[in-house]
Amino acid sequence: MDYNNLQIETSDTGIQIITINRPDKLNALNIETMQELDQAFHEVYDSTRVKGVIVTGSGEKAFVAGADISELAELNELNARKFAERGQETFKLIEDCHTPVIAAVNGFALGGGCELAMACHFRLATTNAKFGQPEVNLGIIPGYGGTQRLTKLIGQGKALELMMTGDTIDSEEALKFGMVNYVLETKGEMIAKSVELLLKISKKAPLAIGQVIECANTALNSEQNGYQLEANSFANCCGTEDFKEGTTAFLEKRSPNFTGN
Repeated sequence: MDYNNLQIETSDTGIQIITINRPDKLNALNIETMQELDQAFHEVYDSTRVKGVIVTGSGEKAFVAGADISELAELNELNARKFAERGQETFKLIEDCHTPVIAAVNGFALGGGCELAMACHFRLATTNAKFGQPEVNLGIIPGYGGTQRLTKLIGQGKALELMMTGDTIDSEEALKFGMVNYVLETKGEMIAKSVELLLKISKKAPLAIGQVIECANTALNSEQNGYQLEANSFANCCGTEDFKEGTTAFLEKRSPNFTGN
């Protein structure tokens, strides 16, 4: 598929970088960009080549500065619910992806941008990154899952404060709250660290990595029995060729060669 608002590059090592490319709009998420993100991740699901994904924004100023306000202004009570549900579906697609996804946050990650970053499996940030859900300044609330993921990531008290005041936090605060894993000085260093982490993960058993993601996501869902899913997933892993290879390699004191089977 040809993309108007995304740049997608996949290296020989299987690391794919998805760059949201609307620099004149600070990479704001309009409807077309959301549709392209949805399609891009459907392609990741279908790919055997992609071993890890980095989502970032073009330029140095913004990861994603929010939703496209010109489109938001056209919403009403009749069409806004479907607008929010479509966005939630796309971000759930990212969250549930069995291929690891890192948000590399450069600059502003506000509103929908913060929600996109939180839908990724974990986050790295540059020193100039800013996170926030300032929707109350527009008379609305987060609609792409922000009220849920922010609360689960940093706790109810701080999440409520940020969502009710519309304030932002910098990357060091986000690191302190556990919202990001690493803070790097420059975008180049952040991308390099993201690649390093994904290459390390790509050497592990792919089916086990996918099960880790699924079980961890279940820990955030009170409607599912995460312990039972963990036990089932553990059992599934024990039936794989990768399990046999991993245990054999350990006993033979060599590096395992996982195949995803």
